[in-house]
Parts: sequence; structure tokens; C-alpha cells
Amino acid sequence: MSAEVINRGNVVARNGVVAASQPLAVSAGLEILRRGGSAADAAIAVSAVLCVVEPGASHLGGDAFVITHHASDKSNLAFNGSGEAPHSATAERFPNVIDHHGFRSATVPGLVSTWFAIHEQFGVLPMSDLLAPAIEYAQSGFPANNGFLRRMKHHLKLYPDTKVFETLGIPTTIELGDLVTQPYLANSLIQISERGRSAFYAGEIAEKLINATNGWFNHQDLLQHHTRVSAPLTVSYRDFYVHGQPPPSQGMILLEELKIVEGFNLTNLSESEQIHLMVEAKKLAFEDRYRVLGDPEHLEVNVEELLSDEHAAKRRAQISVDKANVQPSKENQEGSDTTYFLVADRDGNALSWIQSVFHGFGASWAIPETGIIMNNRLTGFSLDQKSPNFITPGKRPAHTLNAWTITRKDGSLSHVGGTPGANVQVQTNLQLIVNAIDFGLNPQQNAEAPRWQHLNKPSETSLNENFDGVLQIEGRYPQEIQADLERKGHSVQRLSDYGHGSAVQILHVLENGTYMAGSDPRSEGHAAGI
Repeated sequence: MSAEVINRGNVVARNGVVAASQPLAVSAGLEILRRGGSAADAAIAVSAVLCVVEPGASHLGGDAFVITHHASDKSNLAFNGSGEAPHSATAERFPNVIDHHGFRSATVPGLVSTWFAIHEQFGVLPMSDLLAPAIEYAQSGFPANNGFLRRMKHHLKLYPDTKVFETLGIPTTIELGDLVTQPYLANSLIQISERGRSAFYAGEIAEKLINATNGWFNHQDLLQHHTRVSAPLTVSYRDFYVHGQPPPSQGMILLEELKIVEGFNLTNLSESEQIHLMVEAKKLAFEDRYRVLGDPEHLEVNVEELLSDEHAAKRRAQISVDKANVQPSKENQEGSDTTYFLVADRDGNALSWIQSVFHGFGASWAIPETGIIMNNRLTGFSLDQKSPNFITPGKRPAHTLNAWTITRKDGSLSHVGGTPGANVQVQTNLQLIVNAIDFGLNPQQNAEAPRWQHLNKPSETSLNENFDGVLQIEGRYPQEIQADLERKGHSVQRLSDYGHGSAVQILHVLENGTYMAGSDPRSEGHAAGI
């Protein structure tokens, strides 16, 4: 793998860094770091601002998954902020298909709970300070950028009858640079900043959710929710440890992919051979995903077996180095509207953070008079009783969200990274980690390098009778790479030069403690340091 910086340079800093998909969120995080806030403080501020300025991708009514690193004792934690199906969400209530939009498509929101779980352990500044930037942007407004307008117009094109923007108080006639004000959302954020977690799960916001859904959500659904905190899943890869999200996140699939490809000497192979092997590892890992992944509080998910050397060797042996596996595969087309960011502080602490409402604008439904968009994560469940992901009240759906960190064998932090992209997340993250560890790409080279994604949907140009999906590659890959992949049996579809859908943020911590961060030119965000 080779790459060169085309668009931007690396950000090199010593006292802290923030990388996110929206510049206003980056500025908010830096402000908190400059005021002496911890990485956790800055991350909460970034998270809240993103809900205001990128409402199509994440919101207070959505979820969050976070991996944290603590420099003082070299420890790592996984925060699982996914919500449960409400008491009303039984399979019998959905005879044919789970509602795609409306409150019946939502799980209990987990983001706000995650703010307070992280703040309780690692916060320094008061929550009122951390939510102040988001409150200001909601009250006084922020100028609509291209990303905001693009998401809104796309959603209106798909669902012209949606009432979500009317409920939020956002005119659909907004143009580039116009101020977007959200007084209802500002009031909700003020309540949370003043009254804490209970303002969302037991106060006025909760009452409005319960009343607006006619009891589809009830008090117990909200009161019983909590953010799960545990050790992350960890595997050894080359000379490093990679830390990922436990179930119900599919972060285990990223780690399984790494375990499989570790058995190949990627640096001695051609680029088409590298892509082929990683795509084949992805296919096998996703077979395991749909075979076993569900809520571990409701069924046993044998992660240890899945990430064992024996299982990796077994799966690796199923890969042909010369021929693509073209057996039809099972793979859901998951929602892809998500946002990822990272934060690190002057003390060497860092957070890898991803949050989402699942599909664009989630449930396309907001709690009246709160400005809060609900997720449609309930659609991540299955109505097949044999599935480990069968819908059940109180159960969390199998989740696409995953974030990762990498430490050296001495426990010190080496890399932090992640991306939006639903099922593409674990494919993009595989490429990022291989690029960083195997090929030594710096963060900005890594963010800009051409990427591929394997999707379980037909290509319009595919002539492969044994179609198992389409392998999309960016246009900067040489034509001979496409030809090599097609000779191996892949159905290849060429994207534009930067046509890959995900937008990554990456951090490398040099051994002397200096931060080097990169941000994807495929998004409007950036990395910045102090």
C-alpha cells in the first residue's frame, strides 16, 4: 500500500487534539481543552455540538459507543450507550416488517446516559460548561453548511411528507449560510445541563416522550436504561494490541478480520492481492456476525471462541488466494448516518467516540417541543425467531457502531481512529489499521488513501452469475488492480476518486508523546490541536 498526501497536512500538537466531521464541533472541543478540561470533557462538548449542527447523523435521541484510554495507568474502557427495545416492541406488533420511521422504530436513547457515565468517571469541568457551546448554537443559531443542506434535501427527496423539520422548528427553505436556530433543543439542553441525567430519563423530556407515543415508551423503559461500562475486546495484531467494542456492537467483526489477515504477509503482496484477502476476510467475519451476534444479556455470544487463534486459522484456510468466494451471503443493508470523532488531552488521555441515529434523521420523528430526534435503531432487529437478534422488549439490537484504539505492548497509546458507515465501518477500520501498522502510513496519508467497500447488493454492471455482492473501489486505484480483482471473480464497481462513503478521523501518538492527527477530505470536518 502506498499513499501520498494530496489535500491536507498532518496536524502535529502536544497539548491536545480534536478531529471531527464538523468544524464548529472541533472548535468547541478545543475551547474546553484550553480551559483545562479533560479529554472526556472536550468529547462531551463535541458530541453535544454535533447533535445541533449535524442532526441528520446523530442526536440526543440516538446512541453512542466509546473506547477510552487513560495514560496514568494505561487502562482502557468500553462504554456501550445503546438503548433497549421498549416494553411495547414485541414481534407480534410488527406482523410483516418493523416500522422504518415514527416512534415505533426507536429504541430507548443512550447518548445522554453515556455523557453522564463518562463525565462521572473522567470529567473535570461542570456539565453546564460542557453543554454551553451546543446551547449557544441551538439558541443563537449556526450557519447552514453544505453537509447540513445536503442531508436535509436528501431526506426531503426520499420522504417529502416528513414532519420532522416542522417539529424541530427548522424551515425547509434554509439556504447556505442562513442561521439555523433550534429553541426547543436549546431548552432541552439547558434542562439537562441544570438537572442532570434525570432531566432526560425522568423529567419533562421523558414525560413528553411517553405522552407523545401514547405509552409506547413508559417510565420503566427510560428509568431502567443505563450505559454499560466494561473492558474492551482486545486482540494482538503484529506488535500491537487493538481494542474494540464488545457485543452487541459488531466491533468483534473488525477484530476477527484482523486475526484472519494477520496470517498473511501483506507487505509482500501486490495491492490487488491485499484487497482480495481483506475482502475475503470480511465475508467470513460477516458470516459469523449474522450467525452469533445479539445482546449478550439475552443470549451467549462466544466472543472468546470467535477471536481465538484456532478459529482465525480455520477461517483463513477457507480463503483462496486466487479466487473470490462467490457464495451468496446474508448481509443486512444497515443505516449509514453516523458521526465519528476523537479527542486527546495534554495528559495523554484519549477517547474514540461514535454516535448515531441509524438512518438519516433516524425515525424522522422528533419528540414534540423538545427538538430531539429519535433513532430508528429498532429496525436493526430481526423478526426471525431463529435469529440471535430476534426482537424482544428490553433487548438491545445488534449494532453497527464501533470505535477502536491501539496500544503498544507496553500499554502506551499508539493510534485512535474510526469512521461512520454502517456495515462499511468494520471494512474501513480494517483498512485504516492495516495501513497504519503494516504499511506505516501517517494519519493524513491514511485518511486520504484510496479505499474499497464490499456491499451485499448487485452492481448494475455485474455479469457474475454467482453474485455475492459488489466490490466498490475508488477511481484512484489503477485499472490493472480492477482487472486483477475481476480475474479473481470479484464483481467490481468503480467509484469516483473520493467516492467512498465514510469519513475517517485518525490519530497517531508518537513515542515521544506528540500527537499527529489526520482528517478525511471526504467530509467538511478537520483535525486541530493546541
